[in-house]
Amino acid sequence: MDKALITRIELHKLSVPLKEPFIISLGPIYSADNVVVVVHTEIGIAGWGECSPFMSINGESANTALVVAKYFEKIWLGKDALQIEERINELDSLIYGNNSIKSAFDMTLYDIAAQMAGQPLYQYLGGSKSKRIETDYTVSVGDATKMAADALKIKQAGFPVIKVKIGKGGASDVERIRTIREAVGYEIPLRVDANQGWGFEEAITTLKALEPFNIQHCEEPLPRWAFMQLPEIRRQSPVRIMSDETCGDHHDVQRLIDLKACDLINIKLGKSGGIFKALKMIRLAETHDVKIQIGAFLESRIGMTAFAHLALCSEQIIYFDFDTALMFSEDPVEGGMIYKENGVIEVPEEPGIGARLKSK
Repeated sequence: MDKALITRIELHKLSVPLKEPFIISLGPIYSADNVVVVVHTEIGIAGWGECSPFMSINGESANTALVVAKYFEKIWLGKDALQIEERINELDSLIYGNNSIKSAFDMTLYDIAAQMAGQPLYQYLGGSKSKRIETDYTVSVGDATKMAADALKIKQAGFPVIKVKIGKGGASDVERIRTIREAVGYEIPLRVDANQGWGFEEAITTLKALEPFNIQHCEEPLPRWAFMQLPEIRRQSPVRIMSDETCGDHHDVQRLIDLKACDLINIKLGKSGGIFKALKMIRLAETHDVKIQIGAFLESRIGMTAFAHLALCSEQIIYFDFDTALMFSEDPVEGGMIYKENGVIEVPEEPGIGARLKSK
């Protein structure tokens, strides 16, 4: 059997200012502070991975991720990169949580394996280009008038869907959506994300008030610890409920399914710990006919390209939230997926993920 023994691991801190602050209910973000991992093997193939630690959601920062990455480096050197399950189990045995930096290491293994197979990652994962990937574009939460103006720009730019960050007071959120609909009309779909910003009664009242505005779905209406209240929210809501922060890995997916807590799930590699566990989430969703969105934090086009490959591996994946790399003030990546017109994403055909940092 072929082997790819790990000989060296590079760690890069990647910090890119955003064009303008990205504001959600949990607070403002001014830059993408990410970690890029490069795993080198004795056969000359290197695998690339990236994570975008999000302190308020996964409890990691770029600095903490770099510290934990040094522990991962020690236990992976000399090991076979193609033994993916063993390598992932080693990370989980070493330290609990830290799924963001785990996802970057996981990504490198799949990049190496797909390169060795001579296949683009989506094909290695059993996927095909049988569907069109179109990303939404997100409006930050804030003043309703500015949000409406931003939404109109997104519509005029040709994006097929507008995602709106809310969760800063139910009544104010309804007014934000009303103002946006007045600006963009009712033909373009809107999806909203409360980022855990509402209480139980507030969520029910707000979701009912949003019914006239043709909302595609609402992500995470409640604090993540209140997941036992999600089934009742779902029962009363005229808007479909998507689980995000409450849906980290396959164990969470099973819990949400058992509780009948949501209509849809949002998979992010920075929550699941990488592709290995994301595939388990997808298989569960397929079994129970739960539709999926593949989302992102603030990854560059390295991580985003891996997400786009993953999005092609199941027909259950119908929504795509890949816009944040467009918010960067500069693009540090060569190769990788391409943003075409009207939010369309073109996935590369070269073996592996196909994206890497630009050479200096």
